[in-house]
Amino acid sequence: MRRITILTMFSMFLLAGCTGGKQDLEQWVQQTLARPAGEVEPLPQVHTPEPVVYDANDLRDPFMRPRPDAEEVASAGSGPRPDPDRRREYLERFPLDALEMVGTISIGDRTFGLISDPEDTIHRVSEGNYLGQNHGRILQVTPVAIEVMELVPDGAEGWMEREASIALPDDDQQG
Repeated sequence: MRRITILTMFSMFLLAGCTGGKQDLEQWVQQTLARPAGEVEPLPQVHTPEPVVYDANDLRDPFMRPRPDAEEVASAGSGPRPDPDRRREYLERFPLDALEMVGTISIGDRTFGLISDPEDTIHRVSEGNYLGQNHGRILQVTPVAIEVMELVPDGAEGWMEREASIALPDDDQQG
């Protein structure tokens, strides 16, 4: 019962604080209404554009890739192409610039390259392995670099070869 009485008294005090002091608000409203109204600029005139008839129905759609002519189709089929049936290797999931050569190792007369991937895992690679996202095939492993031949789209429905390499970083640049 005592809590109800305290709660009731607190509510009354709270409501009493909200009742007075509207005079400054009423005075501000009267002053605002007494000011002269400003001029409102008229709405700008909307010009209706002149309709244009599209008469290029027989031309190529500018948002579509142009279709190659017979000569381009013939040349596109004769160049290098990636093997769609080849099983993809683990290092082909990373871009070539995300891979880093960390060294080489020789076993017998064969030299292997050591590649670090972005997950800091070291992989042993040799000639004929694939890496990078552009069908990069390793051509040669030297003590200072791994030479790669990539297949990249040529923009005309074909492919072209591009040489790349992953070099062993200089000790001067790391420190």
